[in-house]
Amino acid sequence: MHVIVVGCGRVGSELAARLRREGQSVAIMDKNANAFRRLPEVWDGQSVVGFGFDRDDLLKAGIERADAVAAVTSGDNTNILTARIARETFEVPNVVARIYDPRRALIYQKLGIATVATVSWTVDQVARRLFPEQIGTAWTDPTGQITMVEYPLPDSLCGRGLAELADADRFRPVMVTRGGTARLAGANMVGQEGDVIHFAVRTDAFADLNHLLESPGSPAAGRTPQDSGASATRGRRS
Repeated sequence: MHVIVVGCGRVGSELAARLRREGQSVAIMDKNANAFRRLPEVWDGQSVVGFGFDRDDLLKAGIERADAVAAVTSGDNTNILTARIARETFEVPNVVARIYDPRRALIYQKLGIATVATVSWTVDQVARRLFPEQIGTAWTDPTGQITMVEYPLPDSLCGRGLAELADADRFRPVMVTRGGTARLAGANMVGQEGDVIHFAVRTDAFADLNHLLESPGSPAAGRTPQDSGASATRGRRS
């Protein structure tokens, strides 16, 4: 694969170096030639002085044969413009833009541009490490309707089937991290001490999931997916 990395700051230089170590063909671009000093001493990739939104500069970097473009400069506008040109003009299949303003991220995801919201991600990572016992958001789909969250399994739920923690199509456990190893949550899997459960949850059901895990002794904690579906059916008929 040929990858173009736009921006040779801390992120761009590390990303480019990693991609080369993995055997990818890499061209890194920056408007400042001095930025390339961040690259490894032995750099056998391509370095292009220029702008990610300049057609001629992109052609020098091999945009016509590129399989992926990562726009990771320090400017949101530059990253988005670069990403849109790569995606819409040159039809590069895999494009990612680094975004500092989290309010813009969803807008550009709807345009088909994957984004990494730096500020939101950093805040979330710090908060999750400050309070590891609390629920933490790991991923949200571009529409904002489905979220992946992780939560340490409460001691009172150890030894119980994880299927009991599902509620129809509102939330369900999908993955378990146990002993440093991640595995999919099987239908017959039983919770163990130290498990971290990863849930897929609808945004409007987030509070209910949080309540269930904080109050495992409540009736909801013993409800099975079948019970949830039946209750919902009875509710619609009434």
